[in-house]
Amino acid sequence: MHENISLVIQAGGNSRRMGEDKALKIFLDRPLIQRVVERLAPIAKEILVTTNHTDDYAFLNLHLFPDPIPDRGALGGLYTAIASASYPIVAVVACDMPFASATLLQMAIDLLVSEEMDVVIPRSTEGLEPLHAVYRRTTCLPIIRAAINANQLKIIDWFPSVRVYELGMNEVAKADPLGLVFRNINTPEDFALAERLAQLRQDR
Repeated sequence: MHENISLVIQAGGNSRRMGEDKALKIFLDRPLIQRVVERLAPIAKEILVTTNHTDDYAFLNLHLFPDPIPDRGALGGLYTAIASASYPIVAVVACDMPFASATLLQMAIDLLVSEEMDVVIPRSTEGLEPLHAVYRRTTCLPIIRAAINANQLKIIDWFPSVRVYELGMNEVAKADPLGLVFRNINTPEDFALAERLAQLRQDR
């Protein structure tokens, strides 16, 4: 555990394709978001959840934060995550990643510190993964706010203004040899497949 790390789980999506709140859907024996929190808790001193439905997540007994700047999409959610954190390094993870990796986040944290970066973000076959990444609060927060004020809402458009370290796929594979970490859940079929994979791996 790092004394200066905040972990923020983002539960801000609409779950339209799922038909219900996927973060609260039971994954094996507990709500999906609880699984994600338990997997990642060892890396952080503080754990927060961003959600505009705070009553639904009260059972987690964690600090819950709605968006202070509503209707700004994924970038607004990232701003909420980083603004709500108390500590200078913020790990941000989506709630629908059942194989989110504490090992990979720890690698990113170590690189952020050792290489004096502002963002350490992994790359997958789908591209950059901003919702399984690590951010330096003091440098990122004002730049994200400026992007929002300028209505530049793509989640990584502000990266040219900060020091970014991309974790390449070979580096990611050291922490995630089976290639599951960025698998996210959007549909009932995705959910069922992820449960089967977790059972096969005895990853409960």
